[in-house]
Amino acid sequence: MRKRAVRQEERPAAGSPEDEESEKERLSRKHGELLQELRVALPGVQVLFAFLLTLPFTTRFEAIQALDRNVYFAAFIAAALSSVFLIAPSAYHRMRWRFTDVETLDEKRRMLITSGRLAATGIVFLGIAVTGVSFLIGHVLFGLTTGAVVAAAVAGAVVWFWYGIPLTRRAEDPNEPIFGGGS
Repeated sequence: MRKRAVRQEERPAAGSPEDEESEKERLSRKHGELLQELRVALPGVQVLFAFLLTLPFTTRFEAIQALDRNVYFAAFIAAALSSVFLIAPSAYHRMRWRFTDVETLDEKRRMLITSGRLAATGIVFLGIAVTGVSFLIGHVLFGLTTGAVVAAAVAGAVVWFWYGIPLTRRAEDPNEPIFGGGS
């Protein structure tokens, strides 16, 4: 396994909890942090999914154009997949460790990396769903041009804030792992 180069200013202060934690404790902490992040993302995905579930049952839905129906369905599927992938790390943890009291560092590390990848995939689908819904609402309310501009702006914000900033920071330190396992 490749060790991450740590710049002097990134090193924990002597005697800090991070300085004294074992590899197993660090992996457990990182997994706990991941699960906390998912607890923040999931309510938003669930509200979006619930909104999308109700749309076809409204009277105005009957009148939308074929383009809007297609965008709606793509956003609906993306929100459903986002829910699946964002819930998967909790289900994986529950199913994997429910039946065993023994876990090795390799198993814990593998679980953290897999969970990180599942969460990252869920966030991609969430970005697709949010962008699709933004287009749909903009198009239905104000027309095609507004819908496209709003969707492009939302997509740009999603790409920059969810991916651009973290990947730019990672480029500054190429030894930083993208999906879990890092300190």
